[in-house]
Amino acid sequence: MMDVPSRLLRWAVHATACVLLAIAVVSSLREGRTAVALAGVLLGLAYAAGCLAVVRARGPVWLGLVTAGWLVLAAVAPPFVWLAFPLLFAYLDLLPLWAAMFGVAVVTSAAILAAAWHTGELTMPLVVGPGSGAAVVTLLVLACRALEVEGPD
Repeated sequence: MMDVPSRLLRWAVHATACVLLAIAVVSSLREGRTAVALAGVLLGLAYAAGCLAVVRARGPVWLGLVTAGWLVLAAVAPPFVWLAFPLLFAYLDLLPLWAAMFGVAVVTSAAILAAAWHTGELTMPLVVGPGSGAAVVTLLVLACRALEVEGPD
């Protein structure tokens, strides 16, 4: 049985992903970018399908597909950039720590570059925001893992 902190963290991550995705889709619709909004809905369905049925052996494949979809959407519409944060949790949850840390670095860098692309410049907040977010995500997951290992006395 999964430890309570890990379960709560997973639910919080999924709720965050849903809210961020809804904001991005609605923003795209308001801008008249129906194709982008539809692609966002498809990304959401892929994310949900993976969350419901992902098996550890197939997790990296699902994660690769969702990441590829996110990269495309983050490149074409600024609101999708922030979906990087739930992706970071997925990397840390599904991959061995060494691979997860590499994935976190790549996704964080991609989020920074996409945000800078959309604003037309690389600013300190665009680096510090995603960078500190990635650090917090990583520490939360590692803390939950430590709690699971410790277990009840």
